[in-house]
Amino acid sequence: MTAIARVKQKTGLRRERHQPEYSILVAVVALAAIGILMVYSSSAMKAYIRYDDPFKTVGPQLVWALLGIVAMVVMSRIDYRYLRLASVPIYSVAVLLLVLVLLPGFGIRVGGSARWLQIGPLPAIHPAEFAKLALVIYLAHWFARRGTGLRSFWRGTVPFLVIFAPVFLLVLKEPDLGTSTVIGLTAFTMFFAAGANLLHLGVMALGGLSLVVFVVSRTPYQLERIRAFIDPWSDPQGSGFHTIQGLLALGLGGIFGAGLGESRSAGGLFLPNASNDFIFAIIGEEFGLIGAGLVVLLFLVIGYQGVRTALSAPDTFGGLLAAGITAWICIQAFINVGVVVSLLPITGITLPFISAGGSSLIISFAAVGILLSISRETVERGTWNDAPADRGRGHGRARLPGPRRRPIAPRAAERA
Repeated sequence: MTAIARVKQKTGLRRERHQPEYSILVAVVALAAIGILMVYSSSAMKAYIRYDDPFKTVGPQLVWALLGIVAMVVMSRIDYRYLRLASVPIYSVAVLLLVLVLLPGFGIRVGGSARWLQIGPLPAIHPAEFAKLALVIYLAHWFARRGTGLRSFWRGTVPFLVIFAPVFLLVLKEPDLGTSTVIGLTAFTMFFAAGANLLHLGVMALGGLSLVVFVVSRTPYQLERIRAFIDPWSDPQGSGFHTIQGLLALGLGGIFGAGLGESRSAGGLFLPNASNDFIFAIIGEEFGLIGAGLVVLLFLVIGYQGVRTALSAPDTFGGLLAAGITAWICIQAFINVGVVVSLLPITGITLPFISAGGSSLIISFAAVGILLSISRETVERGTWNDAPADRGRGHGRARLPGPRRRPIAPRAAERA
């Protein structure tokens, strides 16, 4: 036993902790509950017609949600600092899975894209979802170790690109432009928060944008999506069908909506991907502007409290990890909603905690569990947006050694 361990055992010292940020927990659980409800509403009719089972889609979603909640609770009770020890293996496994999904015999091609991985009898998984979390954890660890060296080109920018590029390019190769955009924006947000050189960051952003433009220009179906975004009515039964049906669903909802299960789109029969990419349109149709606004508000709560947690984290790793998780969830939600309301071209990414999909739901819950673990150790910095450190503590005082405990180190007189 080391000297530090013996001191901790004698004095009873332990890390100061308090209750997690319950507003994040409430917002996430509310979004998941809304998601299960809307997945059923948007898929029951189609599932009944195709499989004679209205619970064909929502049944597994409910199971994934329960498993996700278990993952969130477990991760919230584990000290997030242990993730630093596992950051390299987690990142390596994520890259390996992204490579396997591109190999014949492992990857499952859906709609021309190899995004799903099937290994033996196990359920198919979406490796890109795991790669988001793995990259956030490893970048937070690496940024915290590098410190002020991030501003250097050779010690900061170049190693960052070496870490970021494999994940980004492998997801882009699937191809999955939407997920690669989320990964890129999240990584750049973390790099900025860690203290990157703004000139280097700007040049990399331009380079990344140029790469995306190049990929889109070489991919016919991506070009078709751009044309549909500019003028969906030029091909209302073809490339513009998704966008038009989504806008019609939102318009039919009005302010108060048609009511649960009263969608004029007949449970997603006329709206493609109603339980996945365009589930926000069903929310707007059945619950109107008020329901859609509530969903946006819940994501804003996660974003605001996530930023507060990042600013009040007890260490650099925790702050960057909280910032990365918050940026990832909010950026993905913004892109999904932006696609539905025709602010962005169709990308094909899910709405976190709401859209149908087991991989996305479990990984998102686990990420929130990590965020809650960080929020249990926030310290007050004295700023207006500070996360209070005395939640659940009636007296609000720090847990300091009592007067009857032995001193941590012998006094000078006693040593003499």
